[in-house]
Amino acid sequence: MTISTVGILGSGIMGSGIAEVAAKSGYEVILRSRQQATADGMLAALEKSLAKQVDRGKLEQADADTIRARVSATDDLSALAGADLVIESVVEDLDVKRELFAQVDGIVGEQAIIASNTSTLPLVDLAVATNRPDRVVGIHFFNPAPAMSLVEVIRPLTASDETVAAARAFAESCGKSPVEVADRAGFIVNALLFPYLNNAVRMLENGTASAEDIDAAMQGGCNFPMGPLALLDLVGLDTSVAILDALYEEFKDPNYAAVPVLRRMVAAGRLGRKSGSGFYDYAR
Repeated sequence: MTISTVGILGSGIMGSGIAEVAAKSGYEVILRSRQQATADGMLAALEKSLAKQVDRGKLEQADADTIRARVSATDDLSALAGADLVIESVVEDLDVKRELFAQVDGIVGEQAIIASNTSTLPLVDLAVATNRPDRVVGIHFFNPAPAMSLVEVIRPLTASDETVAAARAFAESCGKSPVEVADRAGFIVNALLFPYLNNAVRMLENGTASAEDIDAAMQGGCNFPMGPLALLDLVGLDTSVAILDALYEEFKDPNYAAVPVLRRMVAAGRLGRKSGSGFYDYAR
């Protein structure tokens, strides 16, 4: 399975980050969003990231120009027809993803791989929405994609060995370190991480310590680069609740039941950094 052109679905931070990683690694990249304005916004984010790297001396201007030239943006799903690999990175909603996978399946070539960057949802449910379940796989990058070395390659029951091998090879060609994991909610990282994050919120709700002191304790005591509440703000509280709900649905473990204050913060629009406030306030 030769991959030369990569399609990216989704207009968020992860989409633009994966696009940057792929373009830097020599792939032609097609960014697709539902609206041309948001697709153009992804290009602008990529250009800003490349410009910062040039300013810091980490990238030559000529190389930045070459990377940028490999990337195009569109609101037309049919523009992905020539992609060898399509990576979906849209909202963590199974129905939305299933519909998108079915649409992409009817557009791309027979040998194309369709992958999801989902952090939690079952890949087999996406695979059976297509006529190529053997060529559907999970390729889960971490945020920020250009900086984080880990990629989880998730093998649904339906995936062929060739598809999984191609996904691993793609991740390695992007300079990443892939780990292979079975198709279980949360995979490796989130299945271990989110009980910790959820219990940090419970500790705050119970009045054990302030948000600042909880975060400082985990940074100073465990040498973590970021405290749990600051990390939740970075991930997004709405995304975090969706991940916890998916984990609880699969395992019915109380540690995965989202602390009520998380849902109330989401209802109030306090989603973390992306909304300007969460457990902390952020300057717009």
